[in-house]
Amino acid sequence: MNYTNEAKRLAAMIKDGGVVIFSGAGLSTESGLLDFRSKDGIWVKADPTRLASVGALEENYDEFLEFYKARLYVPDEIMPNTGHNIIAKWEKEGCVKGVITQNVDRLHQKAGSENVWELHGSLEPVKCHNCGRTGSKDDFLAGHPCSHCGGHLRPSVVLFGEMLPTDALDAAERLSRECSTFIVLGSSLVVSPANYFPRQAKMHGANLVIINKEPTQLDHIADMVIHEGIGAFLSKTEKFINED
Repeated sequence: MNYTNEAKRLAAMIKDGGVVIFSGAGLSTESGLLDFRSKDGIWVKADPTRLASVGALEENYDEFLEFYKARLYVPDEIMPNTGHNIIAKWEKEGCVKGVITQNVDRLHQKAGSENVWELHGSLEPVKCHNCGRTGSKDDFLAGHPCSHCGGHLRPSVVLFGEMLPTDALDAAERLSRECSTFIVLGSSLVVSPANYFPRQAKMHGANLVIINKEPTQLDHIADMVIHEGIGAFLSKTEKFINED
């Protein structure tokens, strides 16, 4: 499908404003990062409840460190893709109210988005698990301890066994309740409570748009479902916005 009519419809929604973006790992795969739950994803060969957990950090730090070095730490050469850049542009133009993301790579911020709420934390800054002070990314990747107390350095991601950040949850709640259009980009919508927010947006009268290569469990309630690459479809939408 070429989704031309859908791109025209979405362009009209974008121009009306009040848009909230909800992004998952499928957005960042277009920058060269692995996703989590696809047949080639990170979790296929790694147990997240064991390796990305507080238990691993505290009891098996070497394995915890190697997992983040090899699988999750974003190389400096990884850059925002077309999707990230278009979202940042729409925010600057006043169409996008905010971004709720499950991603920890900070590519939204690198593209220029400002109102970004990270449900699962972020890879940076590095901090000490013991004293909480900010540490050095280079020290973490080299396996060095905290320079202040000797504790384990770690990314600022939410590990299994930790609570999600209340400020991000509160912002996501508000944005999904108040938006006019809620666009899901590259999320399987499997993880809870993150998959609550599209439901809430729909319940409060927003248009629900899901753009994901694979079907999701919320496709049946969406106003528009697109099974196409995110960058390609957003670029098509952007062209229709610029026609007027």
